Amino acid sequence: MSLGDLVEHWTLVGAEQDLVAVKHRDTQLGFALLLKFYGRFGRFPRGRAELHDDAVEFVARQLKVDAASLGFYEWSGRTIERHRAEIRAHHGFRQCTVTDADKLIDWLADGYAQKERRYELVRDELLAELRVRSIEPPTPDRLERIVRSGLQRAEKILAEKIAGRLPAEVRARLLALVQLAEGDDEEADPSALALIKASAGNVSLSSMLTEISRLEAVRAIGLPTGLFADVAPKVLAAWRAWAAVESPSHLRDHSNELTVTLLAALVACRTWEITDALVTLLLRTVHAIQARADRRVTKQLVAEFKRVHGKEGMLFRVAEAASARPDDTVRQVVFPVIGEDNLRNLVAEYKSSGSTYRRTVQHTYRASYSNHYRKGLIRLLEVLEFRCDNSHRPVLEALALVHRYRAATDLTYYPAGETVPAHSGLSGDWTELAYRVDGRGRRRVVRTVYEIRTFEALCDQL
Repeated sequence: MSLGDLVEHWTLVGAEQDLVAVKHRDTQLGFALLLKFYGRFGRFPRGRAELHDDAVEFVARQLKVDAASLGFYEWSGRTIERHRAEIRAHHGFRQCTVTDADKLIDWLADGYAQKERRYELVRDELLAELRVRSIEPPTPDRLERIVRSGLQRAEKILAEKIAGRLPAEVRARLLALVQLAEGDDEEADPSALALIKASAGNVSLSSMLTEISRLEAVRAIGLPTGLFADVAPKVLAAWRAWAAVESPSHLRDHSNELTVTLLAALVACRTWEITDALVTLLLRTVHAIQARADRRVTKQLVAEFKRVHGKEGMLFRVAEAASARPDDTVRQVVFPVIGEDNLRNLVAEYKSSGSTYRRTVQHTYRASYSNHYRKGLIRLLEVLEFRCDNSHRPVLEALALVHRYRAATDLTYYPAGETVPAHSGLSGDWTELAYRVDGRGRRRVVRTVYEIRTFEALCDQL
């Protein structure tokens, strides 16, 4: 303990010196230490162990007594009770009565305990309030009972408030989540509740469709908008965690108000979490389509590819032979000069590089989307609503167009006269694939290419 701390908190001044002076010599040190400890902490020490040796020595020097004399001070009995009463009166404090405890429970339940559910923080808030009210903190066990009672009453108040906001049909749907069907395991989650609780799987079409079904399930409950608007996020998170780990039988054991509140918190939080999971799956799925197309085409072309050395010499010999015998066939003139295998390898090498490779990837990318992933991505547009500022408006308009023609799987081009918003996903290498000239010479937009590039543009903006 520093000298500054000793001087600031353990120096006897003014009326304190007068109080100590009238005490018996054998009890002066004990009384003085109780007096200073109470002034600093708002309570009495529970024994000698709570008094720092430096503080004991410092106060003893002020009183000109031996610090060892504290060993004779009795920590129970009439003397210390009389000392405590004098010290409380000196500081203007009083003991906590039953009435005080009831008022403090109400104070917690109507205020801080509705915003904070962690016991330690609520206890600290209560201790601070006790000092404000000049009430001596009760024993640790009694203090804990007050805090626990405040937390429980606050929970009851909040649960009744939330349950009161729920229409009867929504309450019924929430309670149905934990009702036990005939033949069900007592501890097993009913199918709807299990679906809501489950986490998202790996990136796949199946995972996306499952998450969409999960989002539809939580939305089907029909929670009112703003149900938890005035509930502290920490409290909502605590309810969500509570409902997630309890079995249906335990959830049924609570009052109806608490049960529907816990389940409503779980459903509300899972709605946000599932939406986030779907956006993540969207981003990863679109990336996976591109990555898999790259891998598939690379694997295919590498299998065919053999680097041909001395291409320039071969091409010169082909040109020389062809110019010397222009009327003969390729098999008669070219093959004897460079060989049929070398010629095939030259063709494969050309195809595996540059624009040819890119076009092959694009076609594979488009096929993978159309034949497999389109189902999940289109359904995603039916459950998620995207918003943005004006700078991203073309992408939103493009999504609206994709959604309007979601059932037109046999449509090659968008209908003539349809407004097709242009966006960044259609530029560069994709322009040639996205825009085609039909048999009547009109420039048309290829629907499948437009769809996948719109999802790419959406992911870029997200």
